[in-house]
Amino acid sequence: MPAAKQISVMIADDQASMRTLIRTSLEQIGFVDIREARDGEECLKGVITRPVNLVISDFNMPNLDGIGLLRSLRVHPPTSKIAFIMLTGRADIELLKQAKEYGVNNYVVKPFTLAGLRERIEAVFGKLS
Repeated sequence: MPAAKQISVMIADDQASMRTLIRTSLEQIGFVDIREARDGEECLKGVITRPVNLVISDFNMPNLDGIGLLRSLRVHPPTSKIAFIMLTGRADIELLKQAKEYGVNNYVVKPFTLAGLRERIEAVFGKLS
C-alpha cells in the first residue's frame, strides 16, 4: 500500500481556483509534495526539471493543452512513465479515446468529489495509506 505522502504530484490547470480545489483535496487525502502549473507548457518544464510521480491535468489550457502535455510527457524517456490523470469538464468520448491512445492512466470529470478523486488515484497506484 503506497502512502500518499510519498507520491509527488503536479497539478496543471489554468484556473487558480481549480488548482486550489485540487490541492486541498489532495492534502485531505494525505499528499504532501504538490506542485502547480498554470498550463501544460509550464507543467512540462517543471516535471522535466524536477520529476513527479503523478500529473493531474486539465484538458483545456492555453499554450499546451492536456492532450499535448500527455503526448509530450510520453515521448521523453525520463517522463514517459509518469502517471497521468486527465481532468475534464465534460465526458467527451472522443477526448477520452484520444487520451487513451497516448497512455492516460485515468480521468476525472469535473465537478468531482474527494472520494471520486481518491478512487481514480487509487485505481492507478493501489490503495493509499
